[in-house]
Amino acid sequence: MAFGDLKTNAGLKDLNEYLGDNSYIEGFQASQADTTVFQALTSAPAAEFPHALRWYNHIKSVGSGVTSLPGVKKDISAFTKSSKAAPAKPAAADDDDDIDLFGSEEDEEAEKVKQERLKAYAEKKAKKPGPIAKSSVILDVKPWDDETDMAELEKRVRTVECDGLKWGVSKLVPLAYGIKKLQIVCVVEDEKVSIDWLQEEIQNFEDFVQSVDVAAFQKI
Repeated sequence: MAFGDLKTNAGLKDLNEYLGDNSYIEGFQASQADTTVFQALTSAPAAEFPHALRWYNHIKSVGSGVTSLPGVKKDISAFTKSSKAAPAKPAAADDDDDIDLFGSEEDEEAEKVKQERLKAYAEKKAKKPGPIAKSSVILDVKPWDDETDMAELEKRVRTVECDGLKWGVSKLVPLAYGIKKLQIVCVVEDEKVSIDWLQEEIQNFEDFVQSVDVAAFQKI
């Protein structure tokens, strides 16, 4: 149920046709719906609208009580065609536009956040230190003769220190004519300790050391 502008014949015609089958605007008794439509009319409908005129005179007979009829008071727009139909299409179009627009922005923002997180993760992973490369080395340290103090020789060797170098077990291995060599184990961090440097440092004890050789080398 919806009427045209009640100030026009077209609107009154709609009202008249509706009231030809209905006694009231809503339901089976006079209500606030009748009050709203009644007050929207500036005067009684013309005789050419008999059903509307009958209804008008009936509601008018209520007198001042028309404002206290039962029901919830509605705006006239609830009963007219123009007010209900006009905004429908633009509103739908606006809603569609808004959905597309904001949806696109949200998608772009989500993708931006995703890319930033991936970049941060890649940078963090690149900076994260990997496992430290180490090697286990067995050195053969040979003295000049059988009179060399091997305990003192080993003591001198172990005084060579640096970051990334750790001395391990040692033993004396017989060579010939009563001469023994010192066989000593060390663990080095490959990036910090050069084996050539280590050999040179030991050979600097010239009074004790004749030569230094690598007996075994193994990555760990």
